[in-house]
Amino acid sequence: MTKAEIVKKIHSRTGVRSHTCTVIIDEFLSSIKSNMTQGHNVYLRGFGSFTIRNHVEKRAFNINTGSHFTLPARSIPAFKPGKHFLTKVK
Repeated sequence: MTKAEIVKKIHSRTGVRSHTCTVIIDEFLSSIKSNMTQGHNVYLRGFGSFTIRNHVEKRAFNINTGSHFTLPARSIPAFKPGKHFLTKVK
């Protein structure tokens, strides 16, 4: 499902203008992104949580060249679905 399809579905269910739905969805997503870039997790009860997973620096091995190299520490965004969401999907 694309963002345009979500906008159409919300528009048909609520009667709110498509442009307004698009603005609301964009603001919702940008709010999640901005909070996560600031290092905060986002929890949506009944849906799930958007968290930041920190990976430490580690050594790795390149099979093709036979050399060792270091992977830098990094932060990865992750989504963990809530229990209610999981029961609806299964």
